[in-house]
Amino acid sequence: MTERGAEKLQFGDGRYSEATTLGPVATAVWNLVAVVAFLQKSHTEAANDNSTTEHRKETRGNQPNKMILNTVLVVLTDLAAHILGSKLFRQQFHLLLSAVLMFGPGLSLWVSQHSVFAKKTHFLYRIFLRSGWGWTCIFVGSFLFLLSFSIRRSLSLSIRHLSRLGIAGGLWLCFCKLLDLLENATGSCYETLANSQEITNGQPLLVLREGEIKSECLRAGMLWRGYEVSEDVFLLCLCCLLLAEETAVFGPYLSLGGFSDAPLRILFLFCVLLLWLWIFLLLCLLAYFPQFPTQLLGGALGCLSWRLLYQGWYRLGPSWYCPGRPGMGLLNTKTEANEDGQLSQNHN
Repeated sequence: MTERGAEKLQFGDGRYSEATTLGPVATAVWNLVAVVAFLQKSHTEAANDNSTTEHRKETRGNQPNKMILNTVLVVLTDLAAHILGSKLFRQQFHLLLSAVLMFGPGLSLWVSQHSVFAKKTHFLYRIFLRSGWGWTCIFVGSFLFLLSFSIRRSLSLSIRHLSRLGIAGGLWLCFCKLLDLLENATGSCYETLANSQEITNGQPLLVLREGEIKSECLRAGMLWRGYEVSEDVFLLCLCCLLLAEETAVFGPYLSLGGFSDAPLRILFLFCVLLLWLWIFLLLCLLAYFPQFPTQLLGGALGCLSWRLLYQGWYRLGPSWYCPGRPGMGLLNTKTEANEDGQLSQNHN
């Protein structure tokens, strides 16, 4: 190849200029390079088209599944909201809970003591029962905040509705402290005699230990006998009644055409599931660990707390000293007066 011919071999826009001066060999090489580049470009474009088509097919395939899940969610939440917001449920739920407390211990005649629910180490008791108030505050508080803030966009109004949970929690803690004082004042600690051969009424002899409080007595492995009230039943009854009151407003809200997206409906559904979980745990305590007088007193104390708050104090209306009933201030101005009247009739 001459120098003049080599000078004419240039790379400008990706093509050989005047490549014909190199002869047929250079032309064949150039054609081969062009064919390879064309095939590579075609393969890349085909791969991109296939990936785009597959993505579109996958998106279209997921759309029916999302529509089905959304339809199921809407149907379940609408049905639950209709039941919880009905006049019959709101007026008779506390009576249903009272009937469970009265006749629940009778289930101990039919249940098996070898069941997994007959062990207090069951995960439902360890995870949910011991932290019952925390679970209630998490789900109910999230639902109340999302519902109130999405309607009015007012942080102060949301905090006012959330304050009902704080008031109920404070009342629960006060009653628990009073119950502890009552048990320490009326109870006594007993120690079983070691190697005692004397038995009275099928029980070994006990020695009274004075000056012991309940927590120290039980920690030392001794027996405590006194006036007791079931704090577990008290908490479960209070949580059930609180959940029923706070979620009942969702039904009237939907009937008025209120907007509800998927997160709000999911939180409402979690609250409903939590309500039925508390009822189930209450039945388990009554059936597998029957202590009729103490459990009945605990349930009565829970119903009393609910009546003092939701049937008494909260009905005074929103003010600086009262947060008001559930749903107050969350409805449209045209229908707020009618709905407030309906809520009052449902509680009567």
